[in-house]
Amino acid sequence: MSVREFAERGADLELVGIQKRFPGFTAIEELNLTIPAGSFFALLGPSGCGKTTTLRLVAGLEEPTTGRILIGGKDVTDTKSHERPVNTVFQSYALFPHMTVIENVAFGLKRRRIGDALGKAHEALRLVELDHLAQRKPQQLSGGQQQRVALARAIVNRPALLLLDEPLGALDLKLRRQMQLELKSIQEEVGLTFLHVTHDQEEAMTMADTVAVMNKGAIEQMGAPEQLYELPRTSFVANFLGQSNLFTGQVVSTTSSAISVDAAGTRIVVPTSRAQRHQGEVTVGVRPEKVTLHTESPGEMPDRNLLGPGRIIDVSFSGVSTQYIVDIPGGGAVVVFAQNVGYGPVAVVGAEVWVSWAVDHGFGLADEPGETGRFPADDSTTSIAVQRREALISELEEH
Repeated sequence: MSVREFAERGADLELVGIQKRFPGFTAIEELNLTIPAGSFFALLGPSGCGKTTTLRLVAGLEEPTTGRILIGGKDVTDTKSHERPVNTVFQSYALFPHMTVIENVAFGLKRRRIGDALGKAHEALRLVELDHLAQRKPQQLSGGQQQRVALARAIVNRPALLLLDEPLGALDLKLRRQMQLELKSIQEEVGLTFLHVTHDQEEAMTMADTVAVMNKGAIEQMGAPEQLYELPRTSFVANFLGQSNLFTGQVVSTTSSAISVDAAGTRIVVPTSRAQRHQGEVTVGVRPEKVTLHTESPGEMPDRNLLGPGRIIDVSFSGVSTQYIVDIPGGGAVVVFAQNVGYGPVAVVGAEVWVSWAVDHGFGLADEPGETGRFPADDSTTSIAVQRREALISELEEH
């Protein structure tokens, strides 16, 4: 079984008008999606958004209420799970503990009486670089090695489509990052179509060619990882893929190249090409790593947006960077990520600072007036920041 033979099995996946209703709620509103053959596609979203239900529909483990599922142009909507050219790799590796690695990989082929089952199993193990451990039992392998065995067992069946259901969730952080690169490398080598379901933003952006962000049973935005990160369309995407500083206000002027927004008395400029809406009330934003912290007033900067003065209410050191939360009067809390190029933080809690960012780094969202401009923050993080802010104000008043 050559790499070319694997690649020839890849096929388009098409979901047409898919809706899935359960008693009392609708898991998927209406989903239309095409995944090209040979691509690595990630379905990303929080718990309950419908991504796992979508995967189960493709696998044949659930039936759609309405709509059609096509694989390689063939309608498989009414085809039973075991008859679909699909295999799934789960978070729990589900390896047989009493069998060797090679026996685990060859198991399905032998049950279907496929010729040269052991030879095909060895080839699949070579693809995941584990053929030298073929005679070991699963319990003698690391978590990452067991995951690669599970992947080999799925690949050996030559499916047209490989479904990955949170496949790296059980691994520790370092091993998970290593496996992300390995999975991407394997996908490129074998040429299969991968549909990866995950809630891990970094995992999706590291591996996938295309990411679809799901929210409440629908795709909120879809595109290349860098496109979604640099130009999110909604506040949900802006804050689910990393963090964003968001400001809502009225558009007070528009030119062919930029819009100006009055956010609580502060003028914020965003390029027209990077804004989804150009009039009325809009939400604009910038990523924390694009923001610069100033310990002295930088003065007027025509190509930069400037907020301040404000006071630092929290400093968090994370190794490669330091996170600052700056309370800007009228502008709320602004998050700044500063790379640690020197020793220690450049400013401390209570310090007066200004923040700025290049106009070209901002973006404008498509959210309509009345929609939530800010993504619901984690309650614990919010309460800590509020407590520190109140303590800081109290301390300053005493002095």
